[in-house]
Amino acid sequence: MSTTTTSRRTSPWERPLASYQLVLGSSALLLGLGLIMVLSASSIFARLNYGNSFAIVERQLIFAVIGLFGAYVAAHVPLHVLRKMILPFLIISILLILATFIPGVGIEVHGNRNWLPLVGGFRLQPSEFAKLALVLWMADLYARRRKQLDTPRLILTPMVPVAGAVAMLVVFQHDLGTALVLFALIVGMLWVAGLPGRQMGAMLAGLFVLLVFAVATSPERVSRLLNFTNPEADPDFKGFQAIHGMMALARGGFWGVGLGGSRQKWGSLPEAHTDFILAVIGEELGLLGTLVVLALFVFLAIGGMRIATRTRDPFVHYAAAGITMWIVIQAVINIGMVLGLLPVIGIPLPLISYGGSSLLVTLVAMGILINCAKTEPGAKRALAAGRANRGRARVLQRR
Repeated sequence: MSTTTTSRRTSPWERPLASYQLVLGSSALLLGLGLIMVLSASSIFARLNYGNSFAIVERQLIFAVIGLFGAYVAAHVPLHVLRKMILPFLIISILLILATFIPGVGIEVHGNRNWLPLVGGFRLQPSEFAKLALVLWMADLYARRRKQLDTPRLILTPMVPVAGAVAMLVVFQHDLGTALVLFALIVGMLWVAGLPGRQMGAMLAGLFVLLVFAVATSPERVSRLLNFTNPEADPDFKGFQAIHGMMALARGGFWGVGLGGSRQKWGSLPEAHTDFILAVIGEELGLLGTLVVLALFVFLAIGGMRIATRTRDPFVHYAAAGITMWIVIQAVINIGMVLGLLPVIGIPLPLISYGGSSLLVTLVAMGILINCAKTEPGAKRALAAGRANRGRARVLQRR
């Protein structure tokens, strides 16, 4: 009996910092792998377009450094201070999205008008910031109404009108991938808040109608959807990217052809270092490499949901659940797209794909998730004990 009790006490899953370490470790490994693969996947493209094989990864490194600083701040700022910043952050994000529609200000890339120019040739994607702003705003709203969430009206309003309006703005930017993540996030947060089944069914039906409308009003999206079922029907145009992504995965086999050995990144695979970077991972690192990526996202999801279920802070409960759902939903859409299980809609793989705005916001979100992990029972005491032990070890070393 005592042996069983001791084993339970010493189980890694029962430690106060288990969730903290899962989130920190998995996100750090994904970031490191992402930087390596961005360098590998973009080197040829960067050499041909910028005369420097490191041009793309250097930009990614800049945003990674800024993002890590933001993550550090987000991991240490008191949560009550963070909550005071949420509404201004959401308003600024919406204003920046609206600015993309101003002629001469917004920049259109690949048919999506969702960029704003920055200095030095850098660009900002406001819709990425809106993801985090909406998650935190919804978490704060539901935390303040936690005793009233047995009333469906207070779950739906004003969350659905505000979040739905932001998602529709993104649809009007022609960025269906980001809009799809926002719609899924709305449904996920309604589920976490406990919306009854009848109202949830009505919401799902309404969102389905909106998505059908968004697809039907764009000939490009209609052709992508139709081509999804049979990309070989148009192998030189609509099905080109999907086919070459599958070719990369097939060539990699289980062990891969080796880091840097991809053929598809030499121009055959569009967006090799952005939306389709998983195909390059599959070609160079094989099925083993892709399984490692999947495992890291699973560990991140487990850590995030542990925080959401173990915390006693209502805001942390909703914020951790929302951030975790956002990252997992986006990863699932990207992976499904590369594997041919979903239509090609263009969306980055979190922490891995090239994209400054996406990387910056995701790292800050990871910092907030780490901050949330400190609210688990015993977590702060364990962190303080760890710091004290390290301090004593340094003192002993000096002696």
